[in-house]
Amino acid sequence: MKNKGLYITTIIFFLLVNTTYYWEGKLGLFAIPAFILLVAVYLGLAIALLRQIYFAVKEQFKQSHRFILIGLLTTVLLLTYFKPLGIVDFDKFEVTDILVAEREGAANCLTTLKLKDDYTFRERIGCFGISEIKGTYRVANDTIYFDNIELGRQEESFYKFAVIKSTKFDNSKIFGDLIRYKDLTDTVGHFLWITKNDLNKLKDKKPNR
Repeated sequence: MKNKGLYITTIIFFLLVNTTYYWEGKLGLFAIPAFILLVAVYLGLAIALLRQIYFAVKEQFKQSHRFILIGLLTTVLLLTYFKPLGIVDFDKFEVTDILVAEREGAANCLTTLKLKDDYTFRERIGCFGISEIKGTYRVANDTIYFDNIELGRQEESFYKFAVIKSTKFDNSKIFGDLIRYKDLTDTVGHFLWITKNDLNKLKDKKPNR
């Protein structure tokens, strides 16, 4: 098959882009080089597309295999351009989010914490790389406790518990502050803004053990 390497590169690139949801969080600081590499490959494929179009014109459109390759490259490049995070939103296939809290810090570093309907949680930190922390949680009165922590590549510790308090911000999209504490001696805490709160739906459910 002519241009076999280009076919393989295009397909692998497409698969990597559309599965970033599963592997990006495991790279930690290596997420940035991976992103740069994908951008470089994208630009390389764009150049390859222009070359294939040039050859097709030069051959007076007599090579049918050229049309297949041009079609594949065009499709992959356009889908990636309009759907850079992938054509499938895998987050929709996971367990329902009961509580979502986030905060954007310095240098556009974004922390997003999601408490799931099955008493698991996932925190995603985008700051000069991507890191994820997973675990389980339990609710006792007005306190949320975090258990079974699986730290990301860049993390050394996580919070022991969190409480919900009224926010000082006048914003209809913020439903409160989630203040997280390292331990009982932590008097400062670290807060996130709650953008979704359906914890009341857990009242009739029992946590998984």
